[in-house]
Amino acid sequence: MLTLCTLIGLGASRAVAGTQAKRHAAIAWLGNQVYAYERATWRWEQIMGRRKSPTAGRMLTRMSISDVKSAVRLWRQRAAREHRKARHPPHLRAFLCIHRFEAAWTDTGAPYYGGLQMDVSFQRTYGRWLFRHKGTADRWTPLEQIWTAEKALRSRGFWPWPNTARACGLL
Repeated sequence: MLTLCTLIGLGASRAVAGTQAKRHAAIAWLGNQVYAYERATWRWEQIMGRRKSPTAGRMLTRMSISDVKSAVRLWRQRAAREHRKARHPPHLRAFLCIHRFEAAWTDTGAPYYGGLQMDVSFQRTYGRWLFRHKGTADRWTPLEQIWTAEKALRSRGFWPWPNTARACGLL
């Protein structure tokens, strides 16, 4: 009788361990999704010059699976929203006009780089994160170049492009 009780107890503990392992694997998989969507959200916010969206500060391992799924949905929605915003800079038409008179988005002709012909000092000032992680503007996407120009526009207007901005009717 003692042996039978021991075997039943051993089987129950293995079942609990198996359930915990499955839960741990599910949380890990969902956690990777949360992490990816957080990073995507923060990347777009960084490019647009906005503050990072805060996290709730909860540890995923202490949350229920349904709560972690809710966190995945939340961050997926945030990432999609920020990406939509990033695709529509406020002065997109103006910068596309300037670009039309400047150079190709991948122009490497030093001392000016990219489609908006930004020098290294300009890139370091307004696109510090991009410059540090990707190099000069010719390696940035057109949206990244435009958002960097948007940051400059806030303090300098269209004056970094005096001739082309004038040709576009911006000055």
